Amino acid sequence: MWQVRRVETTGSTNVDVAELARAGAPEGTAVVADHQSAGRGRLDRTWQSPPGTGLAVSFLLRPVDVATTHWPWLPLLVGVAAADAVVGLCGVRAALKWPNDVLVGELKLAGILVERVDTPAGPAAVAGVGLNVGQRRAELPPTGTSLRVEGAAGVGRDDVLTALGEQLARRYEAWLDVGGDPQAGPEGGLAQAYRQRCATLGQRVRVELPGGRMAEGVATGLDESGRLLLDTGGRPLAVGSGDIVHLRPVEGGSSTSP
Repeated sequence: MWQVRRVETTGSTNVDVAELARAGAPEGTAVVADHQSAGRGRLDRTWQSPPGTGLAVSFLLRPVDVATTHWPWLPLLVGVAAADAVVGLCGVRAALKWPNDVLVGELKLAGILVERVDTPAGPAAVAGVGLNVGQRRAELPPTGTSLRVEGAAGVGRDDVLTALGEQLARRYEAWLDVGGDPQAGPEGGLAQAYRQRCATLGQRVRVELPGGRMAEGVATGLDESGRLLLDTGGRPLAVGSGDIVHLRPVEGGSSTSP
């Protein structure tokens, strides 16, 4: 379903696709860049890699028949697609860190940023993925990894793009078929698929909230809006991706399987 436009370099593929969306581009438009000079993650954190080493791609989605109350599941849907693409293509044991990272162990392999864009044809979503493919260890931050580092040196960016596009199309179309209901569909739907891949669930985590406020608890699940549910010692707390500044496991904290 994707019509891919390739550029050598750009500031941000998400910005490019947002501009195309406002200009009337159809759902399925995608932009992939050899290099992003101003790639962004959540809360405008930077995402950069040496030219030609990482996959930087953004997809235009127009889920016009899905209630906007279900749209917060889109970043989680893209995460499931990215993790499944990596596992299926490379055999790398990828997992998801709520809300928007793909990890191998405790190291970040990919980041996801989904943004709503208002267009003359109605609201749209831009789903951006930055995935480390060919970086060497020295080209990565201490908290990052790449497919090359994880033993998949022979896998190219186009291979990853194809696998990601296939998985995203499959997941997105299934989500549309059930009107965006995360609980509906085969095998428990999107919510169950995400829970099965989410390494955050069962961990004791510390969240930093706006204004310097902190909360700590065991991540027990997700609510109907995709918010993370924390057991803070008898007081349940639901946090959305827009509510947190940082989320980190508590060192030495107990962990159980979700």
